[in-house]
Amino acid sequence: LLVSILLCLLLPALSPAQGFGQTRFICTSVPLDGDVCAATAPGGGGSAEELKSSVLQLRETVLQQKETIMNQRETIRELTAKLGRCESQNGLEGLPGEPKGGGAGRKGGVSKNTMGDLSRSPAAETLTQLGQTLQSLKTRLENLEQFSRMNSSSQTNNLKDILQSKIDELERQVLSRVNSLEEGKFNPKFNETEERGKIESTLTSLHQRISDLEKGQKDNRPPDRFQLTFPLRTNYMYAKVKKSLPEMYAFSICMWIKSSASPGMGTPFSYAVAGQANELVLIEWGNNPMEILINDKVAKLPFVINDGKWHHICVTWTTRDGVWEAYQDGTQTGNGENLAPYHPIKPQGVLVLGQEQDTLGGGFDATQAFVGELAHFNVWDRKLSPGEVYSLATCSSKALAGNVIAWAEANIDIYGGATKWTFEACRQLN
Repeated sequence: LLVSILLCLLLPALSPAQGFGQTRFICTSVPLDGDVCAATAPGGGGSAEELKSSVLQLRETVLQQKETIMNQRETIRELTAKLGRCESQNGLEGLPGEPKGGGAGRKGGVSKNTMGDLSRSPAAETLTQLGQTLQSLKTRLENLEQFSRMNSSSQTNNLKDILQSKIDELERQVLSRVNSLEEGKFNPKFNETEERGKIESTLTSLHQRISDLEKGQKDNRPPDRFQLTFPLRTNYMYAKVKKSLPEMYAFSICMWIKSSASPGMGTPFSYAVAGQANELVLIEWGNNPMEILINDKVAKLPFVINDGKWHHICVTWTTRDGVWEAYQDGTQTGNGENLAPYHPIKPQGVLVLGQEQDTLGGGFDATQAFVGELAHFNVWDRKLSPGEVYSLATCSSKALAGNVIAWAEANIDIYGGATKWTFEACRQLN
């Protein structure tokens, strides 16, 4: 075939110099060991225009194939470079598992392939997330050590010994997990799901130990002056509100929020009930605007908050005609109607901060996880007035706490390495 194509392309180029005059050029397949000059053209058939068209098509095919090969080479170079960066970042090579491609589709009104780079192997991603989370915990320990310097010398020495012990244990945990993952490369029975479970258990245990050390700081702060921090996009870092929602025919949900995650900050909160995972969800996925979901019905919210600065946001809704309003930093930025009209919010569900639920209380997807900081999450069973929303955003003394869910440290359990820090709205913003 290659010989045939070359004959078709070269003969027209030679004919003017040779003075053939009125000439027809025939493409003939010739065996590799055959005599090209002895080959005879088939008789009859085919006008000059048809032959010219065939030549042009063949030339176009060759050019397309050449372009495809060049694109593939460029893709291979990019993938090789990315792989090298991943290996360099993790200090490992040849971790088990094929590259993980993003799934497509939208389950329960939420996209599954819109956030984060999931092309790395699961084990490499596990190590990266583990290292970052443990580094976050280690930073908390260092902060505690600094805090201890402000106390008496005996307390300082005692706490310093405890801190050093915890840091040593932290490093042993990292080495243990790295060794386990390395052994998994050569062990056909390596169970990554089981290994992930061990890591999550370790993170929760370490977090609890550090939280115990931080109690000295927490005892002196008001119960509502704290924030939740979700530093990583994982499927195991979240907070759970101990109290469920009642049946509601209207609501107002307000919070302080800070994030610069890209693409999309994820899911600040999700409320699931039996038979409906998306009973009430706030989510910003991919490059789409933030959305509020009620019973799987969606409204796009006109928030501009993914800038790494603290913002106060509120969403109000009434079941009558599905009327909703959105407020940012005390000012109404949008409104609409026909959002799940005449559908009351169902009771006895699970309210999670930081993750989107695909099943009741679980089914988390890392691509939908919230990355950032969140505080003063309050829920009312009525529509707040513009003045009440403004009081919340400006930290007025008239501001009210939620009558359904009030922001208090005792009402929130945290898991997987999410952290609590002291936070005073309007005083330490940005």
